[in-house]
Amino acid sequence: MLFRLLAAIVIVAGIPAAALAQRTQKPPLHGQDWMAVTGKPLGAAAGAKVFLKGGNAVDAACAMIAATATMWDTLHWGGETQALVYDPHAKKVVGINALGVAPTGATVEFFRAKGMGYPPPYGPLAAVTPGTPGGIMTMLAQYGKLSLAEVLEPAIRLAEGFPIEAQLANYIERQREHLVQWPDSRRIMLPRAGGHAPEAGEIFRQPELAATLRKLVETEKAALAAGKSRKEAILAAQDRFYRGDIAKELVASVRAQGGLFTESDLAGWKVLVEEPVSTRYKGIDVFKLTAWTQGPVMLQALNILENFDLKAMGYNSTRYIHTVYQAMNLAYADRDFYYGDTYTPPEEPVPGLLSKEYARDRARLIDPARNDAKASPGDPYPYQRAKNPYIELLERWNAPRKKGPGGGGTPMAANDADFERAFYAGTTSVIAADKEGWVVSVTPSGGWVPAVIAGSTGIGLSQRMQSFVTDESENPFNVVAPGKRPRVTLTPSLALRDGRPWLAFAVQGGDGQDQDLLQYFLNVAEFGMTPQEAAEAPGFNSFQMRASFEAHESRPGRIMVNDATPPYVRKELRAMGYDAFSRDRTSGPVNAIMIDRRHGTLWGASSNHGEDYGIGW
Repeated sequence: MLFRLLAAIVIVAGIPAAALAQRTQKPPLHGQDWMAVTGKPLGAAAGAKVFLKGGNAVDAACAMIAATATMWDTLHWGGETQALVYDPHAKKVVGINALGVAPTGATVEFFRAKGMGYPPPYGPLAAVTPGTPGGIMTMLAQYGKLSLAEVLEPAIRLAEGFPIEAQLANYIERQREHLVQWPDSRRIMLPRAGGHAPEAGEIFRQPELAATLRKLVETEKAALAAGKSRKEAILAAQDRFYRGDIAKELVASVRAQGGLFTESDLAGWKVLVEEPVSTRYKGIDVFKLTAWTQGPVMLQALNILENFDLKAMGYNSTRYIHTVYQAMNLAYADRDFYYGDTYTPPEEPVPGLLSKEYARDRARLIDPARNDAKASPGDPYPYQRAKNPYIELLERWNAPRKKGPGGGGTPMAANDADFERAFYAGTTSVIAADKEGWVVSVTPSGGWVPAVIAGSTGIGLSQRMQSFVTDESENPFNVVAPGKRPRVTLTPSLALRDGRPWLAFAVQGGDGQDQDLLQYFLNVAEFGMTPQEAAEAPGFNSFQMRASFEAHESRPGRIMVNDATPPYVRKELRAMGYDAFSRDRTSGPVNAIMIDRRHGTLWGASSNHGEDYGIGW
């Protein structure tokens, strides 16, 4: 009966998507030669400067990562970088894994002895080893054209001083209670009288960071003078960061503040260039990094949704919202149990998780009339002709979990504001493309405010340790251990049509990322929106999955919808078991570039969610 009613209202709820989003608050970007889009206007300008020097999209992306890290755009230099790069010469997509690892001594027993249910969200024990410096230098050496000096020039200028924006200044002030605990963080982040944040428009200076970046450039210069190749010279600078004097100072500072890093932790770490995973959705090949990120969640959801006629449901109709929400529930439940570091045992069942047959069977679990508050991980092993070694843990998945302390004694989120802050923690995004055919999608993160700064290096450290679990019944693949990478929410995206790049897109926002990206992709692929229309279109988020941060809380049926969602849709969702609330902007800060083959141009997009924007030529 409910869906006969829904069919009757699809005429209203299913207004053509382009008509709903045809007037955008930001204009679309257009370019022909190149395009650079990221989380801050100054960051995009850094990409543009590098393009104007003759760099390609990889050079520009590296410059934007360096610039946004320097500007504390929800990351700093001690964080992590993960990227998808389309190489037009090899005609393939490659993945960049520059995620740090848990340091020596970071064991389950260590954190439990401190009374911690999870590794802490802040402080020196929250940090994995730095990945972003290595990610930048490896990408640049392998796929770029310019020198490290040319690519880092904008970041060094910014480290010497940039006019801080109100968003960052206000956030630093709100985090004073954490920052004052760490001497170098307090000195650099709270420079005003009485230990306060800089004011908006004030020049914010990081001289120690500028000195560290200049050391990398000096090392490159010396290597070139000694007859080394461009690539060898860049990797010599990388070696100084991870094995030289910079590494020694970073480790000494972290340990002095109570952290666990050792020099061998940094020396033994390396960037991994890897094969991404993909699925085909209605003729479009969508690429993601594999299950050390949450990226395959979007691929699993697309495989499930392929079994439904989404367009016929009507854009953001009750039935559409319900179906996409349920598909996300199923995909994220698999993430919560099966995703983890794909380079350490046990081996994640990725082939089974991405099986189309598995997706069809998961799609049959969707009740068309009600939210499934106990959506659970499935068993993908039979779909890859194997037996599940964790079947007993799987059967206990929905057993009540202990609600003891979260990381570092942090209590479970006391209110919606605390929960949402943790749920959307971290990340910026960097998108670049050029006329040669290079396309790059990056979601660098880690080292957001409040971060521990490591002594005279000026490096703000990651907080990614909190994404580990300490109980294998939650996820046997993501239990904290030295040398292991935590499963991250960070998830760049690339889509190809007819074997050629079509759409590069990414977003910040923790566990919301692949929800926003899934809807963004469907907005373009199913409902014909332009990239900018899709970036600003009203979306929705589920909070049913187990959050990747702090206390790893889950809120079954909780859904955020847009303020524009009609009252009758909200009423119908509540009747189906949802706990709905609304916000005025719900797309997340999506950044994207679409390659328009018909016209030989580039379309850029950046949502109306924050300060993200870009520039093209």
